[in-house]
Amino acid sequence: MSKLWGGRFTKETNKLVEELTASISFDQKLAKEDIEGSLAHVQMLGEQEIISAEDAEKIKNGLHKIKEKLAAGELEYTVENEDIHMNIEKFLIDEIGPVGGKLHTGRSRNDQVATDMHLYLKDHTAGIIELVEAVQTAIINQAEQNVETIIPGYTHLQRAQPVSFAHHLLAYFWMLERDKARLTDSLERVNWLPLGAGALAGTTFPIDRERVAELLGFEEVYPNSMDAVSDRDFILEFLSVGSILMMHISRLSEELVIWSSEEFKFVELDDSFCTGSSIMPQKKNPDVPELLRAKTGRVYGNLMSLLTVLKGLPLAYNKDMQEDKEGMFDTVETLEGSLQMLAPMIDTMTVNKGRMRQAVNQDFSNATDIADYLVTKGVSFREAHEVIGKIVLYAIGENKFLLDLGLEEYKQFSELFEDDIYEVLAPEHVVGARKSYGGTSQEQVSKQLELAKSKLK
Repeated sequence: MSKLWGGRFTKETNKLVEELTASISFDQKLAKEDIEGSLAHVQMLGEQEIISAEDAEKIKNGLHKIKEKLAAGELEYTVENEDIHMNIEKFLIDEIGPVGGKLHTGRSRNDQVATDMHLYLKDHTAGIIELVEAVQTAIINQAEQNVETIIPGYTHLQRAQPVSFAHHLLAYFWMLERDKARLTDSLERVNWLPLGAGALAGTTFPIDRERVAELLGFEEVYPNSMDAVSDRDFILEFLSVGSILMMHISRLSEELVIWSSEEFKFVELDDSFCTGSSIMPQKKNPDVPELLRAKTGRVYGNLMSLLTVLKGLPLAYNKDMQEDKEGMFDTVETLEGSLQMLAPMIDTMTVNKGRMRQAVNQDFSNATDIADYLVTKGVSFREAHEVIGKIVLYAIGENKFLLDLGLEEYKQFSELFEDDIYEVLAPEHVVGARKSYGGTSQEQVSKQLELAKSKLK
C-alpha cells in the first residue's frame, strides 16, 4: 500500500521502522477529536473558498459517515497508515473518492495532532473536575454525620490531640478543592487552538484560524506557528496537576487502609470494595485503596517521562513528541478510574464511633490541655509543659491514663490542680475548646461544612 506521503521515496518502509514509528495502536483514542477538528477545518476551507462549497459538503458528509462508523465500532485501523490522521483520511478517501484528499489543504499532521490533544484534554479535564466534586460530595456526606465523632489526631503517626472526625475528613475536601482549582486553571492553557500553524511556518492559503477556533470552542489562537506545533506545556501541566491529585488520593487511601486495619478498626469498608484471601478465610483486604495508593507511581512516571522527552528538543516538531500521548491517556484513565472508585467507597464506609471514642479515652492526647489549664492559673507554658511531661511519665509508670489519675495524684505535681481538671480533660471539651477559625471545635467544623457545601454550589 502506498503511503499518503510516499511521493518523495523510492523504497518501501522497513517493516520494523513501520512498526516503531506507527502510533495508531494508541492514538486511535483521538479519533473523535480528529474528526471534530477536520469538520471545523473543512467548514472553514469552504467558507474561505479555498475549496469549493460542493467539495466541502462532500467531505463533511463523508466525515459524518466515518463518525457514525466510529460510534458503531466499525473502523479497522492499519499500521500501514501509521496514525489516526492518515487512517481517518484513508477512510474518507475510500468513502467519497479522491476529493477526500482536499481535506488536508492548509494543515499538517503537526498542527492536527496538537489540536486533537487540546480537544481531548478539554473534554476529559472537565469530566475529571466533575469526578473530583463527586468525591467532595461523599466527604461532605460522611462529615455531616460525624461532626460530634471524636478521633485521635496524629502527628508523626503518634497520637497528638483529639479532633472531630468530620474535621479530619474535610482536610481532604480542601486538598481536592485546590486540585479542582488547578484543573480549572489549566484549561486556560488547554483552550488555545494550534490548527492552522501548518508544519511549523503557517500556510500560503488564506485560512481563517479565528473561525476554526470559534467552531471548536477555543478561546485563544496560538500567535506563533512554531510554538503552536511544538508546545506540550498544556500536557505537562495536566500531568503535574494530575500527579498532585493522585498524591492526595493516595494519602486518603493510606488513611483508609490504616483505619480499617484490625489494630485501628476506626472504619469498615463496604464488602463491595474489598477482597479476600485465597488461603486465609478470615481476611478482608482493602485492595481498592491499596491499588489507588499504588497507581500514584504511574502518574508520577508519566510526568517525568514527558519532561525528559521534551527537555532537549529544538524547535519545532520532532518525532520524539509521539511519546507524549500514551502517558497522557494513561493519566486520564488512571485519574478517572481512581475517582470513580473513591467516591462510593467513602460514601458506603461504616464509621466505628465507639472504637474511636475508646481510642481517645485511652491515650495522652489531652495532655496539652492540662498545660493550658495551668497557664490560665499563671504558670508559664514552658514550666507547665515540664510539669505535664512528668505527669505523663508517672501515669505510664502506673499503667493509667490522665483521666484515671486521682486529684491527689495531680496535686503531687502542682497544688493548682482542682476538680475542674476532669472537665478540661474530657475529649468533648478538648475538641470543643479549639474555637479558633479553622479549628476542630464542633462550632467551627459546622461553619467549615457550610463553607464546603457552598463551594460545590
